Amino acid sequence: MTLAFGTRQPCDNLVQDLDRTACDKSQKRWVLCISVLGSSLAFIEGSIVNLALPALQQDLELGALSLQWVVTAYLLALSSLILIGGAAGDRFGLKPVFLFGLGLFGLASALCAMATDPTHLIAARTIQGAGAAFLVPTSLALISVYFEPAERAQAIGVWAGASALTTAAAPLLGGLLVDAFGWQAVFWLIAPFAATACMLGGWRIPSRPITRLGGSLDWLGAALLAPSFALLTYGFAAEGTGTIHGGYIGFGLTLLALFAFHEHRSSSPMMPLTLFKSRIFRGANLVTLLLYFSIGGAFYFIPFNLIQVQGYSALQAGAAFLPMTLLIGFGSSPMAKLATQMTPRTLLTAGAALTCGGLVLLAFPSSETTYLRHWLPGITIVGVGMTLSVSPLTTVVMTSVDEQQSGTASGINNTAARMAGMLATAALTAVAVTLFSASLDEALAGLATDPDTRTRLMASAAELAELSVPPDFASGSAIAAAIDQSYLYAYRIVVLICAAAAAGAAAAAWVSLPTAKR
Repeated sequence: MTLAFGTRQPCDNLVQDLDRTACDKSQKRWVLCISVLGSSLAFIEGSIVNLALPALQQDLELGALSLQWVVTAYLLALSSLILIGGAAGDRFGLKPVFLFGLGLFGLASALCAMATDPTHLIAARTIQGAGAAFLVPTSLALISVYFEPAERAQAIGVWAGASALTTAAAPLLGGLLVDAFGWQAVFWLIAPFAATACMLGGWRIPSRPITRLGGSLDWLGAALLAPSFALLTYGFAAEGTGTIHGGYIGFGLTLLALFAFHEHRSSSPMMPLTLFKSRIFRGANLVTLLLYFSIGGAFYFIPFNLIQVQGYSALQAGAAFLPMTLLIGFGSSPMAKLATQMTPRTLLTAGAALTCGGLVLLAFPSSETTYLRHWLPGITIVGVGMTLSVSPLTTVVMTSVDEQQSGTASGINNTAARMAGMLATAALTAVAVTLFSASLDEALAGLATDPDTRTRLMASAAELAELSVPPDFASGSAIAAAIDQSYLYAYRIVVLICAAAAAGAAAAAWVSLPTAKR
């Protein structure tokens, strides 16, 4: 079937209870491809920028705090506005909101590439995160709307698998781009793809009037949620030092409580609390929170161990995770088919339990651990566990609510996943610095280190394994070994905390998710 601009398409006059078979297979393939392309750009940008940070720091002369906010500004805008993005799709139509988010994301990427100072770059990254907040939930909701239930799980599996594969390729691609063309290239890469996806989406995604929810967007809710997330993140690791600031955390929790109160009273909430009356929806989001806390925390610290303790290069460290990402990428679609034959409780309990087991293995390296004997088995087991979890978890969330609230449900689930990773990084950094400092102080005392040397080293303990021993220090090799062992001690406890969170996710899945096939 040939489609052209202005052509009346089979899905144009569909209403809320549409017969999706009116949309032919070609149209559904276009919807899936464009949704995958759009969301993949956001996922790529979330990981590829990390490889550009050293070049950014040198070129723009960024301090540690400014460099941290290059990453944090994007994540905070995304996490804070993603519920607004999902709700906007439900109220104004998924297609226009998806295209708006995609266009804003591409424009902001170009602005990032043209940045000449930290303020410009951080502002552009904030706009980029806002664009992603409208793009990501509506990309998934489009699949939920245009695919009938029998096809939806497989389509979501393709979406999850493609996202995982593009995210896996991003570090390798980013390294090549930065080395060849500079840090600007990782942002210029996004703009033409976003423009292409916008044009294809305007042409190929069927326009479909839906029964939209009434009311206006909940901007007051967003105004309460955004600073609460920012204060919580800053409170756990102010200025990247790992020091916990109870005042910021308390203020953030207060704003979060005010947000919940406002959502309860609002006539058009961005996060309808009525959705949480569903035991399945509650359970799926709790599993998401715990599982992504464990993964976000563990896989933040593992690269530091590989590079700073094990001596891997950045490229080798990125390649170390390929078994996991390839498993998720190629296994998500088959897993979506399996999800229709097994119960969500079985799959997600097994997936979270395997993730827990893999993290336990990864928690016990020595400074001379080999990749094949230690890292590969643990990363592979985590990969199998996440393959069992990613697609079925998304499917459970999207099928636990009414179709007209699919965008909101997707936004809530994305918020849970992303904020879990952010808070895991911040909170566990504080834990790691505390443990590392205590262990190193004890080790230095055992080495009878002179007070001046000890004071100078402890003043920089927040650097963790990056802490270097100046050449004028006596017993430099012994101190370097003490630094490595102290980091391994802190690393081990942090990764075991992540394993415990994964075990909690398995328990939550077993208790709260349905026992019947979906």
